Amino acid sequence: RPWPFFGTFLSYTKGFFNFDMECAKKYGKVWGIYDGRLPILMVTDLEMIKVIMVKECYSTFTNRRETNAGLAGPFSDGISVVKDERWKRIRSSLSPYFTSGRLKEIFPIAVTHADRFIKNMQKKDHAPPVKVKEVVAPYSLDVVTSSSFSVDIDSINNADDPFATNIKKFLKFSLFSPLFLILGMSFVSFKKYSTEFKHYRLYHFKYHEILSQSFIFILGGYETTSTTLTFLLYNLATNPDCLEKLVEEIDTNFPPDTPITYDALMKMDYLEMAINESMRLLPTAPRLERVCKKTVELNGVTIPKDTLVAIPTYVLYRDPQLWDSPDEFRPERFSPESKSEINQYIFMPFGLGPRNCIGMRFALMIMKILVVKLLQNFSVETCKETQIPLELNALFQPKVPITLKFIPRSCKAKE
Repeated sequence: RPWPFFGTFLSYTKGFFNFDMECAKKYGKVWGIYDGRLPILMVTDLEMIKVIMVKECYSTFTNRRETNAGLAGPFSDGISVVKDERWKRIRSSLSPYFTSGRLKEIFPIAVTHADRFIKNMQKKDHAPPVKVKEVVAPYSLDVVTSSSFSVDIDSINNADDPFATNIKKFLKFSLFSPLFLILGMSFVSFKKYSTEFKHYRLYHFKYHEILSQSFIFILGGYETTSTTLTFLLYNLATNPDCLEKLVEEIDTNFPPDTPITYDALMKMDYLEMAINESMRLLPTAPRLERVCKKTVELNGVTIPKDTLVAIPTYVLYRDPQLWDSPDEFRPERFSPESKSEINQYIFMPFGLGPRNCIGMRFALMIMKILVVKLLQNFSVETCKETQIPLELNALFQPKVPITLKFIPRSCKAKE
């Protein structure tokens, strides 16, 4: 039962994803909650998901949650925030930057930064455990800034670089906490942002759109990609049999001193399987949201205009009716033979339909490059600081930083 003003938000203290699981078990495939005073229709019915995310995306479910312009600040013109025709225009303008041809141009840039990452790791004493996100995040940031803005900040080797330092502060600021994304409410005044960008909105609108996309690219590259990489390395380290299979595939495709090529990398089945399975088990987007633009009826459920509809992907990914042993890390479920049997509406790590993540292929490419380079040179293992099983806080972040050991393979070979 919702509380006055808070709605069902207080139930998120044990994790909004756990709350979603409890509601799904209690109410079935469709139920309602309140984020503060905002009503939300939660949907796990696959036919309804198909309509919401794909069939009626353009006509009815085009937009995401309404975000206050002052709260969004520099994000207010971002592709993930703008609506309807503006979104279509920005999306069509950005799409050419994520074609296969463009990715092949970016590929050597990403490889260069991955090589820097490896050299930096080789300088470290391999005995102490490593907080994984702290070492992979600079790689993600460097690739994004180099490929998007032609700026080589080299945060891999210069952790105190002003740009990298400010980005970290920027992302830690409460404005970008998932809490704000969930609540959609402003608890502080952002008059500074509103005043600062008012001039751009009125007279240099295109400039602010560019600024907003830049913030989105940095956020996705630095935060989302590094989090996905961290979860992947954790899942591999805690499942050594899967890790061994991946290392075998890497050694087969890229023997020692063999350069990584784009085409060969894209053909690595087990690597793709492991990434998909990790994103299923620990998704960076445990919910997807769309706003209903007009009153419609889906499967006997009337959805009023302006209702926020949410798809709790974490619930779908852990549903034993949809997945065999859903709590286990099994990359084989995404093998070429098995993947065709997976309903496309139960697995959507980058969203689904016309408004899916525009940077999906870019993110997958830079993750694959780093994983291959890393496992060519290091063995990844758990240590006493590794939390097993992994515990997540209310906002789906590890309660304890994921910590692993990276042992040079040359040392392992001598043992």
